[in-house]
Amino acid sequence: MPPLSKILLATGAVLVALQLVRCERDNPPVTGEIQAPAEVKAILERACYDCHSNETVWPWYSQIAPVSWLLHHDVEEGREHLNFSEWSALPPDKRAHKLEEIEELAVEKSDMPLPYYLPLHSNARVSDADKQVLKAWIDAQKTAP
Repeated sequence: MPPLSKILLATGAVLVALQLVRCERDNPPVTGEIQAPAEVKAILERACYDCHSNETVWPWYSQIAPVSWLLHHDVEEGREHLNFSEWSALPPDKRAHKLEEIEELAVEKSDMPLPYYLPLHSNARVSDADKQVLKAWIDAQKTAP
């Protein structure tokens, strides 16, 4: 057997073996959904909820290692940092801080959604119009009682 064939066979065997290491793809119950106007909620659902809520849509490739491991890690980390499905459990000062982070990362710096997420999820892109809507809503939250 030529060396290239052996390498391809070994690579295939490793890829098959990797499928035995499975990640949980769960969506815990929503316990305290964020309350926002429909326009804001639509932007958050489209651009943020896959990683920052308990309503993740797990695509077909989330079942294929090693991609599944990256997705699982990103969702777990995203939910840990900010989870719109548990928003009402946050004290008001933490909510205010999270809103500041949303404004900084998604509106001002365009760091969210993560750049490597966007090629397969182009609908998650936050447009300039979306940013204006989010900024206006966040500013209104700052002045709300």
